[in-house]
Amino acid sequence: MRKLFPLLLGGTLLAGCQPATDSKTQNDAVKKEAVVTTDSATTVAKTDTVATIGNPRLLFTLDDAHNTPDGLALAPNGHLILSVPNLADNTQPASLMEIDGTTLKPFATNLPVEPTTKKAAPMDLAFGPDGNLYYAENQYENSKDFKSRLMKVAMKNGKPGAITTVVDGFALANAVVWKGNTIYVTDSQWDLPDNDKGSAIMKFSLAELTKGTVHLKPKIMDPHVLATFTTTVNETGVDNGADGLDYDSKGNLYTGSFGDGKLYKVSLKPDGTLAKQELLQLQGKAIPCVDGLIIDRTTDKIYLCNSRENAIEVVDLRNGNAVTTLAQNGDTDGTGGKLDQPAEVLLKGKRLYISDFDKPEKHFVNAKSDVPHTMSVIDLP
Repeated sequence: MRKLFPLLLGGTLLAGCQPATDSKTQNDAVKKEAVVTTDSATTVAKTDTVATIGNPRLLFTLDDAHNTPDGLALAPNGHLILSVPNLADNTQPASLMEIDGTTLKPFATNLPVEPTTKKAAPMDLAFGPDGNLYYAENQYENSKDFKSRLMKVAMKNGKPGAITTVVDGFALANAVVWKGNTIYVTDSQWDLPDNDKGSAIMKFSLAELTKGTVHLKPKIMDPHVLATFTTTVNETGVDNGADGLDYDSKGNLYTGSFGDGKLYKVSLKPDGTLAKQELLQLQGKAIPCVDGLIIDRTTDKIYLCNSRENAIEVVDLRNGNAVTTLAQNGDTDGTGGKLDQPAEVLLKGKRLYISDFDKPEKHFVNAKSDVPHTMSVIDLP
């Protein structure tokens, strides 16, 4: 059995270091009942049944200073970099952590704050062809005035150096992916004047990012906008749109809407401009919410976080976009590695790493943000 080792971080114990325990796959259901009092009588209201599927295991338990694990990136040395925006409790400073096998340790803990919000909020992140690390910063909960950024961590001999702003003017910068010498970034709230439920995929060339900070022009079709989307707001009230982002074996981009679960395919022309944008027709289970996602380009299967239903879904792009549920839990606190509002996934070999964001919206299976703060893992067949 693997052993996870504790780490002292800034004088506090980064707990985590509970051994992962295997349990028998369950096919039972979690049922919840709430007593509702009316003027005439007391009735029992039942919520939807949540099936328990799969067997996610505990990877790490984090302390309160790392209360909202999120983005994951694979480093050139095989380690993983984890972003911790601490949006559930942003009195704690945000940071980047490094996962080396069974050890979780600090990577970059002095992230530059946005000058007006005085906060840093790293989300998804990826290493570029230049060897540097880039992360999207989500300032939307601190300011609605387009304060989010794309940041670059200069790398030298595997160690982080200066961190600078390469793009500013996003509303809610979220996912990032490099494809060749182009970085694509989702802005989950790129609302245009005629579309206040809009979002977008932006694109930037590596050459452009070396010439100084790019200043986006909010609320217009800025030249960096590749594609735009509209969220249909449902009972959750969430209008966040394009979230997770990756590309398949043929180079087509895919993103999904956090607010309504729509999954999109974005095809490119040889020059990198938009060729076609289409809504995927899924077979099987409907997906109501898409958070982080990753594509296994050897199989063209999308692994995505269905944060609303506390599940990891698989969409088989080579088999009619068939949807299957890899793992699902009811309203847990994450103990033992059970899913606790998964927000990001990363595939390394046959191991799927999962960040449990644990910061729910209305009508999510996950009812509240609570301890422990966890990361899960699933070993694929």
